[in-house]
Amino acid sequence: MKTIFLIRHAKSSWDEPLEDKFRPISKRGQKDAHLVASHLQLNLAHSFTVWCSISTRTIQTALIFSEYLPLGFDNIHFKEELYTFNVRDLEKSVKNCENSHAILILFGHNEAITKFVNKFGDLYINNVPTSGVVALQFDTDDWNTISNGQTIATLFPSQFKNEQSHK
Repeated sequence: MKTIFLIRHAKSSWDEPLEDKFRPISKRGQKDAHLVASHLQLNLAHSFTVWCSISTRTIQTALIFSEYLPLGFDNIHFKEELYTFNVRDLEKSVKNCENSHAILILFGHNEAITKFVNKFGDLYINNVPTSGVVALQFDTDDWNTISNGQTIATLFPSQFKNEQSHK
């Protein structure tokens, strides 16, 4: 059994004219990432690995999630190839995950994430929002053979908006 948690980076800031790769997350993005991360429950009893795109916004998002989860920011692998918006590139990276890891937690970008969850999951999602999490499970022991997975969880900021307004 293989499980992947795809986490889209938090909402980015457009306040300064920066190259896309270097855009930080916005104040709303920080709030949303904290909100979703505080609700994400991971059973990490199995071997897992954490991958993150090298963009500033994905790194900042991973840092926020690591405050709530036993990920260990020092254990996150930053990968240049995850700075992609292309589903084929994302699929290629995921299928190259070492089979010793039953769980892959991946911080990345749209449109690759939305297309990936729709290609491999059994629940159509129009758009994975910023700070959104989608978990897929595959009945295989080989990352290279993943196909037709089951969507086992979705966590989006909008699900918790009432809680956020009470804080």
